[in-house]
Amino acid sequence: MIERLKESFGAAIGFKVVGRITGDEVKAFEPQIEFVIAERKERPIGILADLSEMDGADWKARWDEMRFLQKYTEHIARMAVVGADKWEEVVAMVLAGTAVLQAETRYFTTAEINAAWEWVRTSKNADRVPVRTMYEGKGLFKDYIPEYTEL
Repeated sequence: MIERLKESFGAAIGFKVVGRITGDEVKAFEPQIEFVIAERKERPIGILADLSEMDGADWKARWDEMRFLQKYTEHIARMAVVGADKWEEVVAMVLAGTAVLQAETRYFTTAEINAAWEWVRTSKNADRVPVRTMYEGKGLFKDYIPEYTEL
């Protein structure tokens, strides 16, 4: 299940993933992010993804996530990933999708969620929170055009 977080407003949208997600759930949530992107027009947004209760994703969900991120990469400035206390465990789960982004992606523990919101909204990192960069935001697949669009 993917649910939008109540702290979402303006240029920042957050969501929490609970359990194992499917491609249908990813597809159903995409319009909410598209709405924020459309509202902001040319101004970029920040995304907070709370994966602290995520148990994985099926391949269709991963594919849909990568297609979505590739399509909207220039609209996403920052992505905060919030997860369990061992951030290294989350990196492998997230890195495949974030590699298509130009956006910088950082990891925050669940106790640091307020700092994650601050960073997503302002790009400022609280001094009390260590910086754990997952992806520097160089847009590895920025110019990639997918050959396969249907699964």
